[in-house]
Amino acid sequence: MGGRINVLDIDIDNFTAKEAMKQFVDSMQSEPISVIEMVTADSLMQMDSTPELKDEVCYFDLVLAGDTTILESADITEKRCLREIQERTFLKMLLRYINKHHKRVYLLVESEEEGQELLRYLESFYRGIQVGGMAKVSAQDRADDMIVNAINGADIDCVISAMSSPLQEDFATKNRSLLNAHVWLGLGKEIIPLSKAGAVQSRFTQYVIKKIFQKELEKRKKIEPQSIQL
Repeated sequence: MGGRINVLDIDIDNFTAKEAMKQFVDSMQSEPISVIEMVTADSLMQMDSTPELKDEVCYFDLVLAGDTTILESADITEKRCLREIQERTFLKMLLRYINKHHKRVYLLVESEEEGQELLRYLESFYRGIQVGGMAKVSAQDRADDMIVNAINGADIDCVISAMSSPLQEDFATKNRSLLNAHVWLGLGKEIIPLSKAGAVQSRFTQYVIKKIFQKELEKRKKIEPQSIQL
């Protein structure tokens, strides 16, 4: 595989889980911080009104599709690729690596409840994973300096962000040069099923988002030829 696809003006790496994992491991052994982002159809649409931020995301070290809708929109139908995304293969490999090699992580969330759910998920499936700290990031009351200082004081290897877009990408863009860590992993709120109720709701939400996403792509296809003609 390899190469990139462009969806809603964002370049996405068309990597297998194994290829992505190799880059992650290399990043965990080097400096400065590498930014890895897993995007979904919803996060792409949430960023669509911020063209400057989308440009910055294209300069992240690794941008991966977090749902099959993105690959399908680029006419990628290889079963292995779709299955790896559905089964969260890369994320599972990554978290197993972190746990096995005793790497320390710092969690970024938007609420106390989401933080506790994320902790429960990690402790349930990756018992013993070393969490160096957790912070809430508010879009209304940003305290980036305090959060960066807390992260840098925790002696961690990887920042795991479970925030919504475009807050997550904006935080990474503005603070990546200040963070003392090897990897920033942006998961968003959809990648990890934090609760059974959330998983059920997520399936319905994903169906709705997929329909909206497809309509947006169809609209773009109609507009682009007109723009070229003009």
